[in-house]
Amino acid sequence: MSDGAERGTSERPSEPTTPSDGAERGTSERPSEPTTPSVARLGFDDLPAALVAELQKAGLDPRGLYDHVALALAEDVPTDDVTSAATIPGSQEGVADLVSREAGTVAGTAVAELVFRYVVGSEVRVERPVHDGTAVQRGTTLLTVAGPVRQLLIAERTALNFLCRLSGIATDTARWVTALGGSGARVRDTRKTTPGWRRLEKYAVRCGGGVNHRASLSDQALIKDNHVLAAGGVVAAYRAVQEAYADRTPPLPIQVEVDSLEQLAEVLDAGATQVLLDNMVPDQMREAVRLNAGRATLEASGGLTLETAAAVAATGVDYIAVGALTHSTNVFDVGMDLRPDGA
Repeated sequence: MSDGAERGTSERPSEPTTPSDGAERGTSERPSEPTTPSVARLGFDDLPAALVAELQKAGLDPRGLYDHVALALAEDVPTDDVTSAATIPGSQEGVADLVSREAGTVAGTAVAELVFRYVVGSEVRVERPVHDGTAVQRGTTLLTVAGPVRQLLIAERTALNFLCRLSGIATDTARWVTALGGSGARVRDTRKTTPGWRRLEKYAVRCGGGVNHRASLSDQALIKDNHVLAAGGVVAAYRAVQEAYADRTPPLPIQVEVDSLEQLAEVLDAGATQVLLDNMVPDQMREAVRLNAGRATLEASGGLTLETAAAVAATGVDYIAVGALTHSTNVFDVGMDLRPDGA
Protein backbone atom coordinates (compact mmCIF):
# COMPACT_ATOMS: atom_id res chain seq x y z
CA MET A 1 0.00 0.00 0.00
CA SER A 2 1.38 3.36 -0.83
CA ASP A 3 2.45 5.38 2.20
CA GLY A 4 3.12 8.51 0.22
CA ALA A 5 0.25 10.38 1.86
CA GLU A 6 0.67 11.11 5.57
CA ARG A 7 -1.87 9.79 8.03
CA GLY A 8 -2.96 13.23 9.18
CA THR A 9 -5.77 14.97 7.37
CA SER A 10 -3.64 18.05 6.91
CA GLU A 11 -1.62 16.19 4.29
CA ARG A 12 -4.54 15.21 2.09
CA PRO A 13 -4.77 16.82 -1.33
CA SER A 14 -5.80 20.46 -1.20
CA GLU A 15 -9.36 21.43 -2.05
CA PRO A 16 -9.86 21.94 -5.77
CA THR A 17 -10.34 25.32 -7.30
CA THR A 18 -13.21 26.10 -9.63
CA PRO A 19 -12.94 24.04 -12.82
CA SER A 20 -11.06 25.19 -15.84
CA ASP A 21 -13.08 25.18 -19.02
CA GLY A 22 -10.01 25.07 -21.30
CA ALA A 23 -11.33 27.53 -23.89
CA GLU A 24 -14.07 30.09 -23.63
CA ARG A 25 -17.32 29.23 -25.37
CA GLY A 26 -19.54 31.90 -23.87
CA THR A 27 -21.03 31.51 -20.41
CA SER A 28 -24.52 30.96 -21.80
CA GLU A 29 -23.40 27.61 -23.27
CA ARG A 30 -22.10 26.13 -20.02
CA PRO A 31 -23.77 25.06 -16.79
CA SER A 32 -23.02 27.40 -13.92
CA GLU A 33 -19.73 26.82 -12.11
CA PRO A 34 -20.08 24.40 -9.20
CA THR A 35 -20.17 26.10 -5.81
CA THR A 36 -18.82 23.05 -3.93
CA PRO A 37 -15.77 20.88 -4.66
CA SER A 38 -16.45 18.02 -7.07
CA VAL A 39 -14.58 15.56 -4.82
CA ALA A 40 -16.09 15.39 -1.36
CA ARG A 41 -12.95 13.87 0.21
CA LEU A 42 -14.93 12.04 2.85
CA GLY A 43 -12.74 11.72 5.94
CA PHE A 44 -11.42 8.35 7.01
CA ASP A 45 -13.25 8.58 10.32
CA ASP A 46 -16.50 9.14 8.43
CA LEU A 47 -16.32 5.86 6.53
CA PRO A 48 -18.91 3.25 7.52
CA ALA A 49 -17.56 1.12 10.36
CA ALA A 50 -18.69 -2.01 8.52
CA LEU A 51 -16.56 -1.13 5.49
CA VAL A 52 -13.47 -0.48 7.61
CA ALA A 53 -14.02 -3.77 9.45
CA GLU A 54 -14.41 -5.64 6.16
CA LEU A 55 -11.11 -4.27 4.85
CA GLN A 56 -9.35 -5.24 8.08
CA LYS A 57 -10.79 -8.75 7.95
CA ALA A 58 -9.49 -9.06 4.39
CA GLY A 59 -5.95 -8.45 5.65
CA LEU A 60 -5.77 -4.94 4.23
CA ASP A 61 -4.75 -1.72 5.97
CA PRO A 62 -7.88 0.48 5.83
CA ARG A 63 -6.06 3.72 6.60
CA GLY A 64 -3.25 2.97 4.16
CA LEU A 65 -5.79 2.04 1.50
CA TYR A 66 -7.69 5.27 2.16
CA ASP A 67 -4.49 7.23 1.54
CA HIS A 68 -3.82 5.17 -1.59
CA VAL A 69 -7.27 6.10 -2.92
CA ALA A 70 -6.70 9.75 -2.04
CA LEU A 71 -3.44 9.78 -4.02
CA ALA A 72 -5.10 8.09 -6.98
CA LEU A 73 -7.87 10.69 -7.04
CA ALA A 74 -5.42 13.58 -6.62
CA GLU A 75 -3.62 12.25 -9.69
CA ASP A 76 -6.80 11.81 -11.73
CA VAL A 77 -8.68 14.99 -10.78
CA PRO A 78 -6.25 17.63 -9.48
CA THR A 79 -8.86 20.38 -9.86
CA ASP A 80 -12.06 19.18 -11.53
CA ASP A 81 -13.48 16.91 -14.20
CA VAL A 82 -13.77 19.61 -16.83
CA THR A 83 -15.91 17.48 -19.16
CA SER A 84 -18.51 16.59 -16.54
CA ALA A 85 -18.53 20.14 -15.18
CA ALA A 86 -19.38 21.43 -18.66
CA THR A 87 -22.02 18.85 -19.55
CA ILE A 88 -23.78 17.77 -16.36
CA PRO A 89 -25.71 20.05 -13.99
CA GLY A 90 -24.37 19.85 -10.46
CA SER A 91 -27.83 18.98 -9.15
CA GLN A 92 -28.35 15.98 -11.45
CA GLU A 93 -28.70 12.69 -9.60
CA GLY A 94 -28.27 9.25 -11.11
CA VAL A 95 -27.73 5.54 -10.62
CA ALA A 96 -24.94 3.49 -12.21
CA ASP A 97 -24.13 -0.20 -12.34
CA LEU A 98 -20.63 -1.67 -12.49
CA VAL A 99 -21.08 -4.72 -14.71
CA SER A 100 -18.72 -7.54 -15.68
CA ARG A 101 -18.04 -7.76 -19.41
CA GLU A 102 -16.62 -11.29 -19.13
CA ALA A 103 -16.68 -14.33 -16.85
CA GLY A 104 -14.19 -14.45 -14.02
CA THR A 105 -13.53 -14.14 -10.29
CA VAL A 106 -14.18 -10.89 -8.49
CA ALA A 107 -11.86 -9.00 -6.12
CA GLY A 108 -11.80 -5.37 -5.00
CA THR A 109 -15.48 -4.54 -4.59
CA ALA A 110 -14.90 -3.02 -1.14
CA VAL A 111 -12.03 -0.96 -2.54
CA ALA A 112 -14.30 0.34 -5.31
CA GLU A 113 -16.89 1.25 -2.68
CA LEU A 114 -14.23 3.21 -0.79
CA VAL A 115 -13.45 5.19 -3.95
CA PHE A 116 -17.09 6.17 -4.43
CA ARG A 117 -17.49 7.12 -0.78
CA TYR A 118 -14.34 9.25 -0.87
CA VAL A 119 -15.48 11.11 -3.99
CA VAL A 120 -19.23 11.43 -3.40
CA GLY A 121 -19.31 11.59 0.38
CA SER A 122 -21.78 10.26 2.90
CA GLU A 123 -24.75 10.81 0.58
CA VAL A 124 -23.66 8.08 -1.85
CA ARG A 125 -25.69 4.89 -1.87
CA VAL A 126 -23.77 1.69 -2.59
CA GLU A 127 -25.04 -1.84 -3.10
CA ARG A 128 -22.67 -4.78 -3.55
CA PRO A 129 -24.62 -7.88 -4.55
CA VAL A 130 -21.42 -9.85 -5.25
CA HIS A 131 -18.74 -10.67 -2.69
CA ASP A 132 -15.02 -10.87 -3.41
CA GLY A 133 -13.94 -14.36 -4.39
CA THR A 134 -17.18 -15.04 -6.25
CA ALA A 135 -17.09 -16.53 -9.75
CA VAL A 136 -19.33 -14.47 -12.03
CA GLN A 137 -20.61 -14.64 -15.58
CA ARG A 138 -20.58 -11.91 -18.19
CA GLY A 139 -23.26 -9.30 -17.47
CA THR A 140 -23.21 -9.64 -13.67
CA THR A 141 -23.77 -6.44 -11.67
CA LEU A 142 -20.93 -6.15 -9.16
CA LEU A 143 -21.86 -2.79 -7.61
CA THR A 144 -24.65 -0.28 -7.91
CA VAL A 145 -23.96 3.31 -6.90
CA ALA A 146 -26.29 6.29 -6.67
CA GLY A 147 -25.61 9.97 -6.14
CA PRO A 148 -24.70 13.14 -8.06
CA VAL A 149 -23.82 12.12 -11.62
CA ARG A 150 -20.79 14.41 -11.83
CA GLN A 151 -19.20 12.72 -8.85
CA LEU A 152 -20.12 9.22 -9.95
CA LEU A 153 -18.27 9.84 -13.21
CA ILE A 154 -15.27 11.31 -11.40
CA ALA A 155 -15.01 8.16 -9.27
CA GLU A 156 -15.61 5.78 -12.19
CA ARG A 157 -12.12 5.29 -13.61
CA THR A 158 -10.29 5.08 -10.29
CA ALA A 159 -12.83 2.58 -8.94
CA LEU A 160 -12.54 0.51 -12.12
CA ASN A 161 -8.74 0.64 -12.07
CA PHE A 162 -8.74 -1.04 -8.66
CA LEU A 163 -11.60 -3.42 -9.41
CA CYS A 164 -10.40 -4.53 -12.86
CA ARG A 165 -6.80 -5.18 -11.86
CA LEU A 166 -7.62 -7.03 -8.67
CA SER A 167 -10.34 -9.09 -10.36
CA GLY A 168 -7.88 -9.89 -13.15
CA ILE A 169 -5.42 -11.30 -10.61
CA ALA A 170 -8.17 -13.27 -8.88
CA THR A 171 -9.38 -14.63 -12.22
CA ASP A 172 -5.92 -15.72 -13.35
CA THR A 173 -5.27 -17.32 -9.96
CA ALA A 174 -8.56 -19.23 -10.14
CA ARG A 175 -7.50 -20.61 -13.54
CA TRP A 176 -4.34 -22.01 -11.95
CA VAL A 177 -6.33 -23.52 -9.09
CA THR A 178 -8.56 -25.23 -11.64
CA ALA A 179 -5.55 -26.45 -13.64
CA LEU A 180 -4.03 -28.03 -10.54
CA GLY A 181 -7.25 -29.93 -9.95
CA GLY A 182 -7.22 -32.30 -6.99
CA SER A 183 -3.47 -32.83 -7.04
CA GLY A 184 -2.84 -31.37 -3.61
CA ALA A 185 -0.41 -28.79 -5.02
CA ARG A 186 -1.29 -25.15 -4.41
CA VAL A 187 -0.44 -22.10 -6.47
CA ARG A 188 1.57 -19.44 -4.66
CA ASP A 189 2.45 -15.85 -5.53
CA THR A 190 5.78 -13.99 -5.31
CA ARG A 191 7.06 -10.50 -4.50
CA LYS A 192 6.79 -9.53 -8.18
CA THR A 193 4.03 -7.06 -7.44
CA THR A 194 3.20 -3.51 -8.52
CA PRO A 195 5.01 -1.08 -6.17
CA GLY A 196 2.55 0.16 -3.57
CA TRP A 197 -0.02 -2.51 -4.46
CA ARG A 198 1.45 -5.59 -2.74
CA ARG A 199 -1.17 -6.03 -0.04
CA LEU A 200 -3.96 -5.51 -2.54
CA GLU A 201 -2.51 -7.87 -5.14
CA LYS A 202 -1.78 -10.60 -2.61
CA TYR A 203 -5.34 -10.21 -1.33
CA ALA A 204 -6.59 -10.73 -4.89
CA VAL A 205 -4.52 -13.93 -5.13
CA ARG A 206 -6.30 -15.21 -2.02
CA CYS A 207 -9.66 -14.28 -3.55
CA GLY A 208 -8.78 -16.53 -6.50
CA GLY A 209 -7.93 -19.45 -4.22
CA GLY A 210 -4.15 -19.04 -4.23
CA VAL A 211 -1.66 -18.93 -1.36
CA ASN A 212 0.57 -16.01 -0.43
CA HIS A 213 4.33 -16.37 -0.18
CA ARG A 214 6.25 -13.86 1.95
CA ALA A 215 4.95 -10.30 1.92
CA SER A 216 8.37 -8.71 2.36
CA LEU A 217 12.07 -9.38 2.72
CA SER A 218 11.61 -9.20 6.50
CA ASP A 219 8.99 -11.95 6.83
CA GLN A 220 11.01 -14.95 5.71
CA ALA A 221 14.48 -15.81 4.48
CA LEU A 222 14.71 -17.06 0.90
CA ILE A 223 18.25 -18.13 0.04
CA LYS A 224 18.81 -17.72 -3.69
CA ASP A 225 21.76 -18.24 -6.02
CA ASN A 226 23.39 -14.88 -5.28
CA HIS A 227 23.25 -15.55 -1.53
CA VAL A 228 24.78 -18.96 -2.14
CA LEU A 229 27.57 -17.44 -4.22
CA ALA A 230 28.30 -14.74 -1.64
CA ALA A 231 28.26 -17.19 1.29
CA GLY A 232 30.43 -19.78 -0.42
CA GLY A 233 27.88 -22.55 -0.76
CA VAL A 234 24.25 -23.45 -0.25
CA VAL A 235 24.75 -25.10 3.15
CA ALA A 236 27.00 -22.25 4.31
CA ALA A 237 24.27 -19.75 3.38
CA TYR A 238 21.62 -21.79 5.18
CA ARG A 239 23.76 -22.08 8.32
CA ALA A 240 24.50 -18.33 8.25
CA VAL A 241 20.81 -17.44 8.29
CA GLN A 242 20.11 -20.01 11.01
CA GLU A 243 22.82 -18.60 13.23
CA ALA A 244 21.95 -14.96 12.60
CA TYR A 245 18.36 -15.44 13.71
CA ALA A 246 18.72 -18.30 16.18
CA ASP A 247 17.10 -16.31 18.99
CA ARG A 248 14.20 -14.96 16.99
CA THR A 249 10.70 -15.67 18.33
CA PRO A 250 8.76 -16.98 16.55
CA PRO A 251 11.47 -18.74 14.54
CA LEU A 252 12.33 -17.19 11.19
CA PRO A 253 11.08 -19.35 8.30
CA ILE A 254 13.93 -20.23 5.93
CA GLN A 255 13.44 -21.42 2.36
CA VAL A 256 16.40 -22.54 0.25
CA GLU A 257 16.46 -22.39 -3.55
CA VAL A 258 18.25 -25.28 -5.27
CA ASP A 259 18.84 -25.91 -8.96
CA SER A 260 20.12 -29.48 -8.77
CA LEU A 261 19.36 -32.73 -7.00
CA GLU A 262 22.82 -32.59 -5.46
CA GLN A 263 22.06 -29.26 -3.81
CA LEU A 264 18.74 -30.65 -2.63
CA ALA A 265 20.42 -33.55 -0.91
CA GLU A 266 22.87 -31.16 0.79
CA VAL A 267 20.23 -28.83 2.22
CA LEU A 268 17.97 -31.68 3.32
CA ASP A 269 20.88 -33.22 5.22
CA ALA A 270 21.50 -29.80 6.77
CA GLY A 271 17.92 -29.75 8.08
CA ALA A 272 16.13 -27.43 5.64
CA THR A 273 12.35 -27.64 5.92
CA GLN A 274 11.40 -25.50 2.91
CA VAL A 275 13.01 -25.92 -0.50
CA LEU A 276 12.40 -24.13 -3.79
CA LEU A 277 13.13 -26.25 -6.89
CA ASP A 278 14.35 -23.75 -9.46
CA ASN A 279 13.86 -24.44 -13.18
CA MET A 280 13.62 -28.20 -12.83
CA VAL A 281 11.78 -30.33 -15.37
CA PRO A 282 9.03 -32.70 -14.15
CA ASP A 283 11.31 -35.75 -14.11
CA GLN A 284 13.76 -33.92 -11.84
CA MET A 285 10.92 -32.73 -9.61
CA ARG A 286 9.62 -36.27 -9.31
CA GLU A 287 13.06 -37.48 -8.23
CA ALA A 288 13.30 -34.53 -5.82
CA VAL A 289 10.04 -35.60 -4.20
CA ARG A 290 11.42 -39.14 -3.83
CA LEU A 291 14.68 -37.93 -2.27
CA ASN A 292 12.84 -35.55 0.01
CA ALA A 293 10.68 -38.32 1.49
CA GLY A 294 8.45 -35.81 3.26
CA ARG A 295 11.23 -34.00 5.11
CA ALA A 296 10.57 -30.54 3.62
CA THR A 297 7.87 -28.73 1.70
CA LEU A 298 8.83 -28.46 -1.97
CA GLU A 299 7.92 -25.57 -4.25
CA ALA A 300 8.37 -25.64 -8.02
CA SER A 301 9.45 -22.39 -9.68
CA GLY A 302 10.58 -21.07 -13.03
CA GLY A 303 8.88 -20.93 -16.43
CA LEU A 304 5.68 -22.64 -15.33
CA THR A 305 2.55 -22.26 -17.46
CA LEU A 306 -1.08 -23.30 -17.28
CA GLU A 307 -0.36 -25.86 -19.96
CA THR A 308 2.30 -27.57 -17.81
CA ALA A 309 0.56 -27.07 -14.45
CA ALA A 310 -1.03 -30.52 -14.25
CA ALA A 311 2.22 -32.31 -15.14
CA VAL A 312 4.15 -30.34 -12.51
CA ALA A 313 1.50 -30.93 -9.85
CA ALA A 314 1.54 -34.66 -10.61
CA THR A 315 5.19 -34.85 -9.50
CA GLY A 316 4.08 -34.44 -5.88
CA VAL A 317 5.40 -30.94 -5.12
CA ASP A 318 3.52 -28.97 -2.48
CA TYR A 319 3.49 -25.53 -4.11
CA ILE A 320 3.84 -23.98 -7.53
CA ALA A 321 5.28 -20.44 -7.61
CA VAL A 322 3.77 -18.20 -10.28
CA GLY A 323 5.09 -14.65 -10.45
CA ALA A 324 2.85 -13.95 -13.43
CA LEU A 325 -0.18 -13.91 -11.13
CA THR A 326 0.76 -10.34 -10.26
CA HIS A 327 3.40 -9.15 -12.72
CA SER A 328 1.65 -10.16 -15.96
CA THR A 329 -2.00 -10.43 -15.09
CA ASN A 330 -4.87 -9.83 -17.49
CA VAL A 331 -7.13 -6.93 -16.59
CA PHE A 332 -10.68 -8.09 -15.92
CA ASP A 333 -13.22 -6.22 -18.04
CA VAL A 334 -15.75 -4.25 -16.01
CA GLY A 335 -17.74 -1.25 -17.21
CA MET A 336 -19.88 1.35 -15.48
CA ASP A 337 -23.28 1.89 -17.06
CA LEU A 338 -25.28 4.97 -16.08
CA ARG A 339 -28.97 4.16 -16.05
CA PRO A 340 -30.75 6.34 -18.58
CA ASP A 341 -33.82 6.82 -16.40
CA GLY A 342 -31.74 7.84 -13.40
CA ALA A 343 -33.36 5.26 -11.15
